[in-house]
Amino acid sequence: MLGEGRRGLERGRDVVVGFVETHGRARTAALLEGMEVIPRTNIAYRGTTFAELDVAAVIERAPKVALIDELAHTNVPGSRHAKRWQDVDEILDAGIDVVSTVNIQHLESVNDVVQEITGVPQRETVPDEVVRRADQVELVDMSPEALRRRMAHGNVYAPLKVDAALSNYFRVGNLTALRELALLWVAGKVDDQLDRYRADHGIATTWEARERVVVALTGGPEGDTLVRRAARIAARTKGADLLAVHVTSADGLAGADPAGLARQRTLVESMGGSYHQVVGDDIPRALLDFARGVNATQLVLGASRRGRFAQIFARGVGVETTARSGSIDVHMITHDEARKGRRPARSRAALTRTRRLSGWALSVAGMPLLTAALAPFRDVLSLPSEILFFLCLTVGVALAGGMWPAITAAIGGSLLINWFFTPPVGEFTISDPENLFALVVFVLVAAAVSTIVDIAARRTREAARAAADAELLSTLAGHVLRGQAAVSSLLERTRETFGLTSVTLLERRPESGRTPDHRSDPDAWRIVATSGGAPSTCPGQSDTDVVIDDDMILAAQGGPLDAAGRTVLEAFAAEAAVALRQERLQQAAEQARPLAEADKMRTALLAAVSHDLRTPLASAKAAVESLGNTEVAWSVRDRAELLATAGESLDKLDRLVANLLDMSRLQAGVLGVTPQPLALEEVVPRAVDDLGPLHDRVEGDISVELPEILADPALLERVLVNLMANAVRYSPPGKTVLITASWHGQHVEIRVIDRGPGIPAEAHDRVFQPFQRLGDRDNHSGVGLGLALSRGLAEAMGGTLVPEETPGGGLTMILTLPIAPRIPPRPPTLASAPTPAPIQDREATL
Repeated sequence: MLGEGRRGLERGRDVVVGFVETHGRARTAALLEGMEVIPRTNIAYRGTTFAELDVAAVIERAPKVALIDELAHTNVPGSRHAKRWQDVDEILDAGIDVVSTVNIQHLESVNDVVQEITGVPQRETVPDEVVRRADQVELVDMSPEALRRRMAHGNVYAPLKVDAALSNYFRVGNLTALRELALLWVAGKVDDQLDRYRADHGIATTWEARERVVVALTGGPEGDTLVRRAARIAARTKGADLLAVHVTSADGLAGADPAGLARQRTLVESMGGSYHQVVGDDIPRALLDFARGVNATQLVLGASRRGRFAQIFARGVGVETTARSGSIDVHMITHDEARKGRRPARSRAALTRTRRLSGWALSVAGMPLLTAALAPFRDVLSLPSEILFFLCLTVGVALAGGMWPAITAAIGGSLLINWFFTPPVGEFTISDPENLFALVVFVLVAAAVSTIVDIAARRTREAARAAADAELLSTLAGHVLRGQAAVSSLLERTRETFGLTSVTLLERRPESGRTPDHRSDPDAWRIVATSGGAPSTCPGQSDTDVVIDDDMILAAQGGPLDAAGRTVLEAFAAEAAVALRQERLQQAAEQARPLAEADKMRTALLAAVSHDLRTPLASAKAAVESLGNTEVAWSVRDRAELLATAGESLDKLDRLVANLLDMSRLQAGVLGVTPQPLALEEVVPRAVDDLGPLHDRVEGDISVELPEILADPALLERVLVNLMANAVRYSPPGKTVLITASWHGQHVEIRVIDRGPGIPAEAHDRVFQPFQRLGDRDNHSGVGLGLALSRGLAEAMGGTLVPEETPGGGLTMILTLPIAPRIPPRPPTLASAPTPAPIQDREATL
């Protein structure tokens, strides 16, 4: 940013520095020399004065360009705005260009990802939209190794902070992940800029700045072939994107195979592609609109399954898409389904068999009966009135039985009208042209009404079926969202939904070959999960088989399903397969977690022990070797000091080894615990004495009225020593550590209070992790096991150990232990009472 500002000054631009934080870096401060710096504004807050960006001064100065550092900075309360990016917005509104800086971890969209990677929450964030509004975004890219070298050379942090920074936040893994996030974010920004430019200039043609291959999917069996072919096309061009799209009909009635789409979506994503779904009635137009919208260069379609005769009347999706594609290359991929040709159309009767029979009966019997009923009134009624009666009956037939019974009724009714009611009566001739016209209109109206009724009935049935399928799929989705996606639960729900006797998920054994009869061989399959009655041991034993993939089949017993029911069953089968994969991944993760924890523990132990065990051992060895040197005449005082040094070093080594052994026993679950009633006023003084020279810095306030606690005396003493030693280590010179206790219900709380620097609330749990020293100022404070071991020992005794901020600064460790149960005196019983003495001796006995 400062380099850009200096280059602007050299070109004669009016550039000022609105706010730059050097952080004590000499090279950064050197870049500020000779540049105009706007004075900061001072804001008082809680007795301290803070220097912030003076927005009013920058606007009043009205430069051409203002350099403003740390865009995500949170201003001190009382400032003009809460966030610095809001200050920048006001300066931009004043017509001043701004050059600012922001780190990738401060962008709102990746904030949670950064915290998961680094383990450090970022509270200062800036909305992505603010940064995306920038006219230009420049990525300052640097390899992790180069950045770590700059830090090691003291160019970023002070020398005292370098080691801690390199071993914590600025690890190679963290920096690599942050670098990748930055590259991906900037790449998305570039895509947005290109899309905005093409939209602003009305450019609809494809710009081949980057290869993007779109494959159209229907959910049919040819989809796997298309996806793999599209993936190979994308792989030939380095960096090409693979996108899959499915076009759904706008009315939602002509649905695709959900199980096939789910399987193909998984296949696309496994190959690094993305899946999309669009809605449109004109499939070629919807496909091309999507392809042009994502700036695709190639479109992959499956060859049409339509027969040659059908293609005479409609060219098909592939031909239409190719004709309209323009600059987009269209690949027509042949497949087995296209070579087989179009499948026979299944029955699409809109009405039930009962309704169709009733329509035919009404058509055959109703027309003669109506004729007989109207014949006596032939001289009273006019021909249009008689035609209307027949038309009403025809509409009734259409409502009852559909189109063909109604058309039959219309033709039969026209003949009856001609014979019985149209002059000359008794002949199939019509003398009046108007009567002929009336009969023709009657037939046309009857046919139109019957056709409309049939279409409406068909659509109603399709809509009802689609609604039922949607309800089933919605139930399945809710089942998954409620966390009930276990394989056994899904199979049970599938069995209940379709009324099946049993549902079994079968998986082909890896060692079984693909013999011609392997599908009917029980030895070639194993049962993964089942629900209901006797399970199917192989696909050939079931009524309905749903193929999920090459090695997995859902076998259902209880009667065959129709095509629509099978489609929904395939969706349930696909979800069951996904749930099985998730369970296996979770099991694998659970099995790997202990190994990862053990590896992490081993690595941390080696890193810590390599220094912390060697230091006291080296001190003791040096003292002993000095005492054994006969060439030096040691005085009594020197000899005593050497012996004391050796003793202290060996005591420290003994404590470290004891902590390591206790921690290993805790993690192995073999630590022996012997709880017994204890009086705190007896245990605490012994723990204070165990501190040695540090005991003078501890004050105790333990009431003798506290009840006894239930704990292991040796372990409790270890816990108290660790807590007090840790508190003394971090307490400022001259400040003492206070240990108090109080009684709350069935527990006693022991508080170890220090006045040290404390730790942030979000780091409270981290202080109990083994082999880490949060906030240590040196490397001589032990292997970082004290608090971890203390919490483990406390929990082993049935208690808890939690940290809390000390009012006024510092840290308070709260050890909670249960009180010892009070055993009431045993009441005398008749069986244990002494035998009564004779009367004369009763008084002496009493």
